[in-house]
Amino acid sequence: MAAWSEADLDVVGRVRDVVRAPARVLSTDGGRVDPTAPEVVQLAADLVATMRVSPGCVGLAAPQVGEGVKVFCVDVSAHPKTRDHHGTFVLCNAEVVESSRNEKAREGCMSVPDLTGDVKRPSRVVVRGQLPGTGEEVVLEANAFEARALQHEIDHCDGLLFLDRAAGAHAIYARQTYL
Repeated sequence: MAAWSEADLDVVGRVRDVVRAPARVLSTDGGRVDPTAPEVVQLAADLVATMRVSPGCVGLAAPQVGEGVKVFCVDVSAHPKTRDHHGTFVLCNAEVVESSRNEKAREGCMSVPDLTGDVKRPSRVVVRGQLPGTGEEVVLEANAFEARALQHEIDHCDGLLFLDRAAGAHAIYARQTYL
């Protein structure tokens, strides 16, 4: 992953509008894609561009910009909770193939801007997916905050929000805003 960058896509990303719950696309299982298709490469670039202009955003999935497919980007490198990371990357058709012990932590989402929630997720995952543009299959191991971000985005691609993973209403909170 270290050798990949969004420049490899060779297209300019456009900033897209982020859809909010209860938009139907957010609760629909996304379709698999051909990672070499020009429209998928453009979508990958658009996801990165949109993530970059969104303060605090560490990942963005295609359903969040209205596209019901399995494509997402992640970049946790600047987040204070990050221990280690793979930089910026986009994956297509990704799935968790291995995971370890669950850990509870607070999550938020651009598609659910007024709420956060406590969600239990594995703290280490192995994810398999394909790179947009080349279609190369990659397997990456992620820990801690990056593992959580990956699972959050894969959930989006599968039609799930963090609210679907929260332990119940007692684990959902109004988002705090700081001036």
